[in-house]
Amino acid sequence: MEHIDNQLQTLIKNEQIEAFRDEFLDLHPYDQAVFFMEQPEDIRLRIYMYLSPEETANFMENIDLEDIEPFFMEMDPRFAAMVFADMSTDDAVDILNELEKDAVVSFLTIMDNKAANEIKQLLHYEEKTAGSIMTTEFVAIYQTKTVKDTMQYLKAEAPVAETIYYLYVVDQDKRLVGVLSLRDLIIADDDTLISDLMSEKIVSVSVAKDQEEIAQMMRDYDFLALPVVDFQNHLLGIITVDDILDVMDEEASDDYSKLAGVSDIDRPNDNAFISAKKRLPWLVILSFLGMFTASLIGQFENTLDEVAVLAIFIPLIAGMAGNTGTQALAVAVRGLANGDYGKQGKMKLVLREAGTGLITGTVCGLVITIIIFLWQGQFFLGLLVGLSIMATLIVATLAGSLVPILMDRLNIDPAVASGPFITTINDIISILIYFGMATAFMSFLV
Repeated sequence: MEHIDNQLQTLIKNEQIEAFRDEFLDLHPYDQAVFFMEQPEDIRLRIYMYLSPEETANFMENIDLEDIEPFFMEMDPRFAAMVFADMSTDDAVDILNELEKDAVVSFLTIMDNKAANEIKQLLHYEEKTAGSIMTTEFVAIYQTKTVKDTMQYLKAEAPVAETIYYLYVVDQDKRLVGVLSLRDLIIADDDTLISDLMSEKIVSVSVAKDQEEIAQMMRDYDFLALPVVDFQNHLLGIITVDDILDVMDEEASDDYSKLAGVSDIDRPNDNAFISAKKRLPWLVILSFLGMFTASLIGQFENTLDEVAVLAIFIPLIAGMAGNTGTQALAVAVRGLANGDYGKQGKMKLVLREAGTGLITGTVCGLVITIIIFLWQGQFFLGLLVGLSIMATLIVATLAGSLVPILMDRLNIDPAVASGPFITTINDIISILIYFGMATAFMSFLV
């Protein structure tokens, strides 16, 4: 690939336009996008001159959304508008949602009316819903047509459709009434009516349905495409599997950022100020919780004065509580995000995590008791720390599984129960357990 890149760069610099076009257009659109993104601005500006808007749109669809804005802003506005018009409508909408509103209005004004109207239809849908990710470039066929008429219609419409593997059947009012595979259409007799051939068992989604739920549906049913309808069952568009792959990647990044206590995942081109702005909210909240933990330790000042060695094991207790809580949190959040748990499944998860906490707590408690006895020569000190760890791991594991389930019940994204949040809560719990037990059994330690 490096050899090809060097060759393409040489052709551009020598202004060998036809040779460059032959080499570049012979590449897969993804490879075209990779080459394009690696070039400096002066080379990219020449590429815009050497390619048509349609050819540019073909590889622009393979560039990640978070990286694409600068490229459209450096293009000539009229050329950029034509690129948008030649892109799949859903991809164009995704990119325009990343741009400033003034830029969006400008591009739509320049664009031809047909393309602009199609994009405007999708732009008004709320982000992360079926309406915002669907494409209107689909083939709908009428139930009253014959196979022969439909095949002729398909030949005319297929070049501009996103996919024709599923054919959605509508009535005269454009309501979705059935679905038909391309295979069934091809092998059917020419005079067969579509209504006799179609399947009436249709799985569709509302235009307002959340994209994460749609991703789960397409995974469960193994669909290549899914029809989108309004409240009257009119067919509005389709969602294809390539769009869902983007959704899954986006949702995974979003959940990861929340688990890390970041409001929005950092992007490579974010400056230090933007990154800090995304991370600060959780850090400020957690700092207050940390101050509460510190004041809590202060309440046991007399206990520490009597047995100073207790301070040595505070990081051990708190660290193990945070780690086991984060493990349980990751399992619970992933299961909830994938829709693996119903009501009974959630209870089973809690019971399993309680058992896990009991086993891991008992084993770790015994190990720590023996180590402290051999190290410090104090059996009751080892027993105290061991029992504290056992109790802490049980409670921390339960908290890690219960908190996201509770948030899910309140219709809050379970990923908001971030790792730092659970860790800090478990710090407080572990300190209470540790010093509470130490205060209760002080007579055995002094």
